[in-house]
Amino acid sequence: MDRTLLRRREALAMIGAAIICPPSAFAAAPRRLKLYNVHTKESFDGPYRDLLGPIPSAISDLATFLRDHHSGAIGPVYVETLDILSDVMSAAGQSRATVLSAYRTPATNRMLADRLYGVAEKSQHVNGRAIDVTFNSKLAAAADAARGLRRGGVGWYPNSHFLHLDSGPVRYWTLGGKGLTRGFDAIGIISGDVKKRPYTLKERAMLRKALAKKQFKDRK
Repeated sequence: MDRTLLRRREALAMIGAAIICPPSAFAAAPRRLKLYNVHTKESFDGPYRDLLGPIPSAISDLATFLRDHHSGAIGPVYVETLDILSDVMSAAGQSRATVLSAYRTPATNRMLADRLYGVAEKSQHVNGRAIDVTFNSKLAAAADAARGLRRGGVGWYPNSHFLHLDSGPVRYWTLGGKGLTRGFDAIGIISGDVKKRPYTLKERAMLRKALAKKQFKDRK
């Protein structure tokens, strides 16, 4: 076995951050990413794999960069998730992505599921397989490109202007203003007189949470 490859694999085994690689990871082409984390204001700009496979130092940096910004906990890094993001960016002609959310601890995910719509209780974020991103332009094109890959989950949030990507089971969903309104009617928890006036913040929070749970169950 080539000594350089042996050293690379030894380093991968010793690295502190968990690197989860499919068998094909070592045969793929070199890849790089340019990312900005909106919460921590940190950046990552460089290659994360070369011809030998994932680069240990880069994956370690990405594990820290993609950490749960609520708790500071560092989770696993799935190289196939990074590859999906890289391919989507290339297809949409985007040189940089802004990261909104990546790894989440179970406690953080429960907190977000209680407070925000569109947060699944059994999220791929908890497994380290998911990343939510936005681009300066062509986000709809990026969503189309991601769905075309058929390599995981794709959530398109046009009103909130972000895209969810994960390397879990193949499935697609869209959550937007019109979808929310239809969902409110469908789940039957807003009465006719309430719908004649604007929703209160409390009502919107309740409805969004209910719709998110309903749509998550529909796409499982």
